[in-house]
Amino acid sequence: MRILHFADLHLGVETYGRIDPTTGLSSRLGDFLSAFDEVVAYALNNDIDLVLFCGDAYKSREPSQTHQREFARRIWKLASADIPVFLLIGNHDLPNAIGRATTMEIFHTLAIKHVTVASQPGTYRIETKAGPLQVVALPWARRSALLSREETKNLTFDEVNERMERILTDRLNLEVAALDRGLPTILAAHVSLSNAKSGSERGMIMGHDYVLLQSNVANPAFDYVALGHIHKKQMLGENPPVVYPGSLQRIDFSEEEDEKGFFVVEIGQERWLSFEFHPVKARRFLTIKVNVGAQEADPTQVVLKAIARHDVTDAIVRVQVAIPERLAGLLNEGEIRRALKDAHFIAAIARDVARERRPRMAGWSAEGLTPLEALKAYLEVKKTDVPIKSLLEYGERLIRESESEE
Repeated sequence: MRILHFADLHLGVETYGRIDPTTGLSSRLGDFLSAFDEVVAYALNNDIDLVLFCGDAYKSREPSQTHQREFARRIWKLASADIPVFLLIGNHDLPNAIGRATTMEIFHTLAIKHVTVASQPGTYRIETKAGPLQVVALPWARRSALLSREETKNLTFDEVNERMERILTDRLNLEVAALDRGLPTILAAHVSLSNAKSGSERGMIMGHDYVLLQSNVANPAFDYVALGHIHKKQMLGENPPVVYPGSLQRIDFSEEEDEKGFFVVEIGQERWLSFEFHPVKARRFLTIKVNVGAQEADPTQVVLKAIARHDVTDAIVRVQVAIPERLAGLLNEGEIRRALKDAHFIAAIARDVARERRPRMAGWSAEGLTPLEALKAYLEVKKTDVPIKSLLEYGERLIRESESEE
């Protein structure tokens, strides 16, 4: 049995995008859909028995009709090929108020064949061409759905988290107790685990982010623990494997070095299991750091040479220039932008200007100094290459001319 596990699609992220003149839509929407298309194509061409999506189809809790249409098109493509699709509800898939529909409820309402939507904790038996399996679902839980205001009154966030952890763990234990031990079993959960390394989801959190321990989900009754919510790909356990596939696309520069993609899980005879990560062609993020020395005559050329050492084609690029204060005004941003013309998007050309410390005239007091004495003191501290005597003579002449004009 072969299962494709992915999560955190987040259609609607348009940061660092530009408008596609042919569609009128953000180029970033195209990036996210292109990654989704790779998932769909792999499932269709590689004998996948179940596509398991672990939450957060959209960025917004109220996605646009266009985003919903594009998501539905791809789910329908899988379902119409008789590939079961399991859709777990994440925190971004929940409405702003209890009673409103989730972003994926339409699939359940229309009773789309081969599509299962898990908006409540429970165990789902999924029939696949390779045989049945059980998916224990732990969608994102609203605090208000588990605890009343009276129960949380005067509690700290940590105390509330402890109560939610206990409630969710008890619910999982009830599901485990009722499992058919003869069937392959997967836990699909949209949660934060305390030992997970966070990613770009930190900037997208809606409300408080409750946290569970790995021991809460790593029950030996599960063959594989499929997670969503954390955008950084990571494997947290082995028996059973506890896996975050991460998001399908890079969202910001914190993910510049992160590999993006999905996992393919294979469960064989006698519950033998293997899993493998498959990368997708995610949009590149590129940071170019440049240090301009104090002795450089043309700081712009230093930056241009640094850019030339990188392939900026179709990347989202930011340039960070550390530059002395006296040279900052010589930096030609227009030339730098022209050198980045092949980039998909220029996120920033940032200058980190090193302020020059102005030397103090140690031992001198400004009071009582004549203009010529002050000039002499300044030149002695400044240590110019030009002979001080010549500068003093020139300065004295200018001072006399100024005084005679008064």
